[in-house]
Amino acid sequence: MTATPNTSLSFPEAIAFTQSLMEKISVGKLEETEIQEQVTSLVSTSNGARGFFVAYLTADSALADNPSSGVIQALQNSPNLVSELLVKNVAMSAAMAITHRRNEDETAATGSDRVNRRTINLIQQLNMDAVDRELEALKESVTSEEGSYQEFLKRWGYDDEQKQVINQAIAKCFAEDK
Repeated sequence: MTATPNTSLSFPEAIAFTQSLMEKISVGKLEETEIQEQVTSLVSTSNGARGFFVAYLTADSALADNPSSGVIQALQNSPNLVSELLVKNVAMSAAMAITHRRNEDETAATGSDRVNRRTINLIQQLNMDAVDRELEALKESVTSEEGSYQEFLKRWGYDDEQKQVINQAIAKCFAEDK
């Protein structure tokens, strides 16, 4: 059995731990219960959850394209941290794809598209009320320029085109999971 990650992992340590965990998953060294235990421990802290999503959603591995039941169940165990991070990931990846294309960096844009697709897929599979509430809050901030995500949107300086693709990504999250 693999050791459970220390709950005081730094953000970089959480990324490294997730990469190691994904390697073990890809070669079949872990049972679903072990995957669930490891991911549950990771996503129980802010640094762990952030590190997990950075490594998991951006990896060249196809693991995030078809999340295992262990991953899904683990993410459902931390609805507050997971929902906020997934919603921010769906917004940031959609907006960054636009930025990368404006900068004529199609490789980076394709990576952002992949993160966006994976995040939407995860949101749909999780089917969590907490995520739905966060998506609604983001949508309110994007459309009314008020609400709980207004500071987030302002900090990243998203323009009208980026807000439009964020709204489209939100719609995709709801379109196929209901």
